Amino acid sequence: MPSVLIIDDEANVRRMVGALLTAEGFEVRDAGDGASGVRRAEESEPDLVLLDLMIPGALDGMAVLERLRKRFPDLPVIMMSGRAGLADAVKATRLGAVNFLEKPLTPEGVLLAMSSALELRLARRERTALRADLGLAGELVGESPAMRYLRAMIARVAVTDSRVLITGESGTGKELVAVGIHDGSPRRERPLVRVNCAAIPRDLVESEMFGHERGAFTGATDRRIGRFELAHTGTLLLDEVGDLGLEAQAKLLRAIEAKEIERVGGGKPIRIDVRVIAATNRDLTRAVREGAFREDLFFRLNVLPVAVAPLRERPGDVPLLVRHFAELQRRRSGQLPPSWSDAAVETMTRYRWPGNVRELANIVERLSILHAGRDIGADDVAAVVPASGGSAVAPALPGLDTTDMTLSTALDDYERLLITRALSAARGVVAQAARRLKTDRPNLYRRMKRLGIIAS
Repeated sequence: MPSVLIIDDEANVRRMVGALLTAEGFEVRDAGDGASGVRRAEESEPDLVLLDLMIPGALDGMAVLERLRKRFPDLPVIMMSGRAGLADAVKATRLGAVNFLEKPLTPEGVLLAMSSALELRLARRERTALRADLGLAGELVGESPAMRYLRAMIARVAVTDSRVLITGESGTGKELVAVGIHDGSPRRERPLVRVNCAAIPRDLVESEMFGHERGAFTGATDRRIGRFELAHTGTLLLDEVGDLGLEAQAKLLRAIEAKEIERVGGGKPIRIDVRVIAATNRDLTRAVREGAFREDLFFRLNVLPVAVAPLRERPGDVPLLVRHFAELQRRRSGQLPPSWSDAAVETMTRYRWPGNVRELANIVERLSILHAGRDIGADDVAAVVPASGGSAVAPALPGLDTTDMTLSTALDDYERLLITRALSAARGVVAQAARRLKTDRPNLYRRMKRLGIIAS
């Protein structure tokens, strides 16, 4: 359960707010002055702090806020006061307070402010997770011309507030590029919120993006703050934006153009100040031609295009990445690191890496565990990666005989086999099969019609 620390010199406030939050399922602690409040936070970091502005003593509310923000940068703090003016509220906000409540407090006001603050904490934790994506801990490793150009592009686009479209194959580190752009921008101290567009069920896209009011639909037992609101004044990363359906694309376009959203079940527009960064492994230009992606949304997102090169186009970075991931694995596991021979690294360099950096990280981790404290040779690498002259070989597909076939017929049969297997695994649900094949549903329907495939 979430933990809340109440710092207020009024015992009645601590008692009443504490009783309210305990009844709502929160773990509540309190302190009657600033110094003891800071100590209690340091003993065990809470998920949220309710802090009175006018605390008597050596540490007033502003001083406590400064200390908490310095000690716990991602800890949301809600300020409370019955005598504060606008200047105090502005100063508290600049120091990092996420909300400002006027006394006398109301149960609805307290719970709503806390719900938004806890959603913000979740978003900040996701930002931290993004930094550690692929184990890179926020680093883009490599000194190839492609990587030097990518770093230069990140530095160039970061200082603007324009929308960015990051393209590249799966596993190249597009999320890390987005983190780099956010961290180099004037919004670096504000939230970086990620939406995995490919993972949102179609019926929940609007709720996930824009939030909903209590009772807006069956199961909406509480108000939910959407990702756009969580990213207010910060950056919103639309990951795998090419997987959004056309209806969701239209709603996204309206939000970007109007700079406002409306919660599901709510009748009041909410102004938003968000920088949008989109990322995709799909060819959106082709998707626009095929009618699977809105042209107007593509133009809105593609203001500053940033392409991430696949690993096979920068083989000179492989040795650096091998050393980097091996060191990360040593720190995580505490095992004796293996010794990588020149032949082993050369074998890794010749491989074409269809899974890009993510695949390389997994293989380095596997070899580091299997050969901890021992030498890794070329044969050890060849045992876990294809070794046909350094090229990735497509796995053999049982049931597909290409003997004496024309190229066109062989390709059709291969495509038919892939689609029928995806449909079988998805139990005939075309939308799920499309996600497995990393395409959109309209495109899959067109291919099925051409090949004479009927979903069962």
